[in-house]
Amino acid sequence: MFIFPQSRSLSAGQRQQFSLSRTLIRKSKILVLDEATADVDRETDKLIHDVIHQEFAGSTILTIAHRLETVMRSDRIIVMDNGCIAEFDTPAILLAKGGHFADMVASNNF
Repeated sequence: MFIFPQSRSLSAGQRQQFSLSRTLIRKSKILVLDEATADVDRETDKLIHDVIHQEFAGSTILTIAHRLETVMRSDRIIVMDNGCIAEFDTPAILLAKGGHFADMVASNNF
């Protein structure tokens, strides 16, 4: 990520938002978001992901996240366990069949 020298006065969340803004301008066809909203509050996270899903509807988005609400609208979810793929499917199917993902959702009162 390119950061302007004066950006040291910006918070981590502000730097994340700035970086995502550049992505919007470029209209990328492939996005890799690695904890892209980890340093923002949940309300801002939701707003950012609403924009991402709207503006990049025709793009491929790979999202790495720990917040369940960040990935719930994904087409497919990969659940990792000790560095291995434990589950892979749509959120609805993962919830219906039980397992790691369903347990995480249940334990977070989502």
